[in-house]
Amino acid sequence: MTLLTTVFAAVICTAIWYKNAPDNKMNLGLLCWMFWGASLMWLVDAIFEYAELKAEYFTPAPADMLNDLFLGLSVIALAMVIWVVVLLIKDPKGIIKKALTKKNN
Repeated sequence: MTLLTTVFAAVICTAIWYKNAPDNKMNLGLLCWMFWGASLMWLVDAIFEYAELKAEYFTPAPADMLNDLFLGLSVIALAMVIWVVVLLIKDPKGIIKKALTKKNN
């Protein structure tokens, strides 16, 4: 379930990035890389878990699926928080800079 959630997030983010490709002001490429990196991590985890469990890998308990879903959503949320922090630091549209200079005047 963690692999599915991160792959869906990566595909959706990549589609949005591709749609806005010439104008990369929002730094969506960073978010795409984080989602694809997480997807790769969960793919390797799934391969090793399948090697250990064999056919039982495809019949998880509902509680395990729910835990995996929460873990996948947590990874997505953490990646989005990191992306927002980077976005706020870089301030591509200059909104924060304008707000800070407006307060100082």
